[in-house]
Order: sequence, then structure tokens, then C-alpha cells
Amino acid sequence: MRAVARHLFVPEVPVEKAYAAEHHYVTKKDEHGVSISSVSAARIQVMMLEQAEVRPGMRVLEIGTGGYNAALLAELVGEGGAVISIDIDQDVLDRARRFLPAAGYGSVTLLRADGEFGAPEHAPFDRIIVTAGAWDIPPAWVEQLAGGGRIVVPLRMRGLTRSVAFEWNNGQLADRGYELCGFVPMQGAGEQRERLIPLHGDDVRLRLDDNQQADGDALRAALSMPRREAWSGTAVGKDIRFDGLYLWMAMRLPDFGLLAATKAAVDRGLVAHSWGLGVPTLLDGDSFAYLTFRATSEAREQFEFGAYGHGPHADVTVEKLVSLIRSWDGTSLGARISAFPAGTPDELLPSDALILARRHTRIAITWPSPPPKLAALPARRAAPNGSNDRK
Repeated sequence: MRAVARHLFVPEVPVEKAYAAEHHYVTKKDEHGVSISSVSAARIQVMMLEQAEVRPGMRVLEIGTGGYNAALLAELVGEGGAVISIDIDQDVLDRARRFLPAAGYGSVTLLRADGEFGAPEHAPFDRIIVTAGAWDIPPAWVEQLAGGGRIVVPLRMRGLTRSVAFEWNNGQLADRGYELCGFVPMQGAGEQRERLIPLHGDDVRLRLDDNQQADGDALRAALSMPRREAWSGTAVGKDIRFDGLYLWMAMRLPDFGLLAATKAAVDRGLVAHSWGLGVPTLLDGDSFAYLTFRATSEAREQFEFGAYGHGPHADVTVEKLVSLIRSWDGTSLGARISAFPAGTPDELLPSDALILARRHTRIAITWPSPPPKLAALPARRAAPNGSNDRK
């Protein structure tokens, strides 16, 4: 990281922002203002490079370029290795062609190509690193992977993106760990966008993926109804990761979405949270409930999970959600994610897996035997509007 001058790849931003660990820079948006290319936050790039375990002398394919990450890869593979970086967008490619030689990394091979098909003329690759959010894993990536190779890809599963390190093993891609992340979506033949349902203009929107369905008119009406709440009695410490709960809920709820809201929506009391990526939400016909939490004391050392809901049957819906929360065993990165070819019969899949059917693959998600349960608190219930517990 110290070897590559990051500010040379983002000259539009001040130097202190260029090197800020969490700062990403959007380099291009589409006609609707949606980000379609960016230089990822340095922390995310480091995380994915560590997942990839790139070594000197390796051949690496980067799908989705920008220049900076390719330069980091060039440092890791050294003079004996090779980095091939491809992108479908000519503007993005031109940007990389300007910055890489200027920063001293003219050895990187840049190609305009659809990431769905890789770069067969340069295969095989020891590592394939995908720097755009993918909904599926195309056969070309597996075919172009060298023996013992690894694919690191931000894989979207019901709207939740995890950077998964995959290795090919006995007819399947088996994960070697995954991390929370967010990326702009793939373009080209592999593009599969989420659907956005506005519940209150652009301030409150529902993100849907994997053919999940929702009655937008009914849910818009539900949002205007008084908020209901329920609490699970399940808590975590302030420094404990709980993004595993999000994945658990996404896989266990038959009708699932992500409620994304702006700070303005929170300030107006429309919703309780303003996380742009969205919070897990149970869709229940004309009602919905979403995950929330509250501090259990003024010291804010521990937080209890609960649910806020809206709609004619919100009382029932919030109870459904907290019941699921209570069943979570506390695993954060405990799931196992495998990808099988699309034609794999059921009997060859893990018997207890939750399956996501894609064009090229069947993604199987399982959980190992549970660790000790999370801390349990005495169940509490607040007033229907929940105003005293929002902090």
C-alpha cells in the first residue's frame, strides 16, 4: 500500500481523502445518477487482496479496472508475474490507461472486454479478482482458473453483498471465507440489477433482489400507519460483529427486502435508521417489519435486537421478525457458501442448504453446528410508537 501512490489515481480529490481508509471515489454515473464505476475504499481493496493471497509470480485477472487496484496487484506479483485488467466501459479503461503508466505500472495489460467472459487469450489465471458486484458466477471464470486457483468476488445474495474467496473443489466452488462489502453492479451480459420500490419518494425505498415480490402501493400506505415494535431479548456487545444476522435473515425469510432510507427520513420520523445499503426487512403482504436495535443501558455497552413495523398487521409482523432473531445462533461469518453448476441435481447439493438459483450456478448456503447462544435479556416491550427507545 505504501509503494503505490494512491493520489495519482484519484487526482480529483484532496490528498487526505485519497488516502482515507474508508473513502471511495465515484468515477462515473449512468444517466439516472446511479454509480457504475468507482475507486473502492482502500480498506476494501486491502481486504480483498488479503482474501486472494496473491503471491510473486502469479498471473492475475482483474475484472473491473480503475488503475489503482491493478497497481497494487502488480506490486504483489512482481516482475515474474502478470496482471491483466479488463473493463467493459471505454471511459473507465481510458482512465486506467492514463494513470497506470504515469504511476510507473505500464506493465499491466489493459483490455476492453465484458467481464462475463473473462480474458481467455491470457488464461489460465492463478487468481481472478472481481471488483464489481456479481449476481452469478459465469462458467468462463471457472474455466480460466488454474489448478489451485482462487476467485474473489463480491457476490450478491438477496441484496446482501459479501466478498467471497472461492476455490474449485470436487465439482463445486467452495468458499474460503467472506467479508461484508458493497460494490457497483456488473455491466454487460452478466448484469442483473436490483429493483427499487419507493415508499416515500427517494427518502425511503425498498430494495428487492432474487425475484422477491412486494405490493408497492400497499407498503407505501403501510409506512404512513403508526409504528409498532417488539424486542427479542437477544443482545450483542458493542464491539461484536453481527452482519451474520443479516445473511441469516435474508436466507430464512421467504419474503425479504432491504429498507434503505436517508437521514432526512429519520429526522422526519418516517423510519428509525438511515443506512444507505438497507436493513433486513420482512415483507408480509400489506405490512412490513425491519430490524432495529437499542442500547440496554446508558453506558451503551450492549445492544438488544428488535423490530419496527408498519401496516394493518404490523403487530403480527414484528413478532414474526423477533421470533426469527431469537433463533439466530450468533454466527457472524459462520455460513458456508458454495456454488454448483446450474444443472447440479438436488441430491448432490448439501441436504440442509438454502439454495439460490441463478443462470449459471446454484448457490448453496449452510450453517455449521452453532456456537454458544447470544446473550439473552428479559423480554421488554415499549409503547406502540417506540419513541422512548429510539437512540
